[in-house]
Amino acid sequence: MTLSEAKSMLTQQRIEQLKTLAEQPIDTSDIPELTQEEFFKMYRPIKKPLSIRLDSDIIVWLKSYGKGYQSRINTILRNAMAAEKQAAQRR
Repeated sequence: MTLSEAKSMLTQQRIEQLKTLAEQPIDTSDIPELTQEEFFKMYRPIKKPLSIRLDSDIIVWLKSYGKGYQSRINTILRNAMAAEKQAAQRR
């Protein structure tokens, strides 16, 4: 649905109803708070495209596991980053 289609669905009467709703507080008491674990399950880091040159045998190895070799590269690098951060904290 486009923005113009959504706007065309709003009648003047509905707009007035929505204006009155905005003045009322929203009751969120029945919505449980997210735990940190639940939040991080929903969290998706921003991905940025990047071109890198890898040795051909590395590419063959990564692709040998099937689809998702770029995600695999990301996981390997993320684990290396976490290990380095953990080692730095121990110093």
